Amino acid sequence: MEDGDDDVRLLPWTGPGGEPRHLVTDGTGHLSRRADAVEQVRLAVADDLLGRTADLPADRRATADQLRFLLARMPESLTDVRRIAESRGARLPTRSPRPTPGGR
Repeated sequence: MEDGDDDVRLLPWTGPGGEPRHLVTDGTGHLSRRADAVEQVRLAVADDLLGRTADLPADRRATADQLRFLLARMPESLTDVRRIAESRGARLPTRSPRPTPGGR
């Protein structure tokens, strides 16, 4: 950890009070791999919810309980996806701005 290659990673789970959890890592340790696996599961859940969102509301046989369940899961899933995007975005290498045509 003395080489300066470690970064702070926002983890895809929160603490007991909902506060963000971070990991100082070089991206290769056990907790980094665990966080990657959790991200994959949560993105798969979001993908499944998207599929249900497309189909269930149009299904006349859908019950009110099914629709309520879907609606209740959407904010949870969107929060997970937003946290993953924020974490991954923070880990992207910074690039210098592109020069604009004409030097502006």
